[in-house]
Amino acid sequence: MTSDAATDTSLRAQVLIVDDEGEHADVMAEALRKPGHVCTIVNGLEAARDELLHGAFDVVVTDLVMEHETAGLDVLGAVQEHQPDAVTILVTAHGDVPTAKAALKGGAYDFIEKPLDLVVFRNLVDRAAETVLLRHRAARLEGQLDAAYGVEGIIGESAGIRGVINQIRKVAPSTIPVLITGESGTGKELVAAAIHTLSKRASKQYATFNTAGQSESLLEDQLFGHVRGAYTGADRDREGVFEYADGGTLFLDEIGDMPVSMQPRLLRVLESGEVIRLGANDPRKVDVRFVSATNRDLRSLSEAGDFREDLYFRIRGVEIHIPPLRERREDIPLLVNHAAGRFAAEMDRPIPEVSEPAMLRLVNYGWPGNVRELFNAVHRMVIACENDRIEVRDVPEEIRVEDGDDDGGSLGAGSLAGVGLDRLEKEAIRQTLALTGGNREQTANLLGIGERTLYRKLKEYGLR
Repeated sequence: MTSDAATDTSLRAQVLIVDDEGEHADVMAEALRKPGHVCTIVNGLEAARDELLHGAFDVVVTDLVMEHETAGLDVLGAVQEHQPDAVTILVTAHGDVPTAKAALKGGAYDFIEKPLDLVVFRNLVDRAAETVLLRHRAARLEGQLDAAYGVEGIIGESAGIRGVINQIRKVAPSTIPVLITGESGTGKELVAAAIHTLSKRASKQYATFNTAGQSESLLEDQLFGHVRGAYTGADRDREGVFEYADGGTLFLDEIGDMPVSMQPRLLRVLESGEVIRLGANDPRKVDVRFVSATNRDLRSLSEAGDFREDLYFRIRGVEIHIPPLRERREDIPLLVNHAAGRFAAEMDRPIPEVSEPAMLRLVNYGWPGNVRELFNAVHRMVIACENDRIEVRDVPEEIRVEDGDDDGGSLGAGSLAGVGLDRLEKEAIRQTLALTGGNREQTANLLGIGERTLYRKLKEYGLR
């Protein structure tokens, strides 16, 4: 952040200055007021505690040595107790640097030595103010996502995702079996977890198991358990996932890959509510909410004899289909920003801004790996980007050159030679409107123009 960044009113911070030397406090306040920060001055620990109880601050600047040698650390503790979203900067003399460094581990944002270089001091407070602002933005975004979409981890405002969320809310309170379908990477496991979270069984066990690639004997053991001596090496009784999930929810992923020979046993358990461990004769009663998922067409598998029809109808009490990402492109900006925020937080970095050209590339890409592929790409972009801004050059090459151009954002020249600029602009607006499902705000953002300009262009070109 540059030294004049705080002149943007959105970055003006409420700053509490704690210093028992009035003249020094006034000098700091004057340096911060010039770029627009609002400063409150107090002269000691008790006064600081009172302000923290009754005021609201983004940044606290405190001298380390006041009433006693570590009074500033007590101010830091009061900030963390009463205003945990604020950040604290310690002002120290040269001999107190080791104490200040230790304070960083205790949660201080940074420290600066006396005598102050006011330019360095102002830049430090600007950076601290920006950190707080980014945290607030991230919190607001998270709150907006929760309020708008209402189901943990499932992000989107497209008609397809809203339909999925509506189905989740309807089926969650019941015990009807749910079959979740969709391509790999669409988030089927998130839907299963949301069903459990919103159900009456939320406080009970939630067990997940993937049937893909499992041999029949191992699959049977994992699902139903065994008794001691059931086979060589079975030296003790062991419960399977059905017993483990008793009273809760069992999510069986990739059920379409289950061996045909195992399917009758699964059907019997679902119909009777009883499991028999390997090597045992006595059944054990279980009460399990059954949710399964597949990326395969079970109806076609059933017709081909590769999946039992009676089991198919048993697990398909309600089917929830998750559309692929290419069919809900208007969700891509939301997912990109959410993922960028998450990965930036993991790396303890500011949330990067995504440039409009980069976002347009991401929206236009086909995403064969769906949300899983998108999150992986965003992770790579967050690592690669500079100056906390994701540009086209940071977009993975396989996405950037999907349409055959590798020039960092320009369109292929050959097919556009002689085409009028008005026609190009109209087509860009038309295609972007289609991508966003007619959302004018998103369209304007992707095109890099204001909404009023977009509205004028729509009228000019006769677009809706």
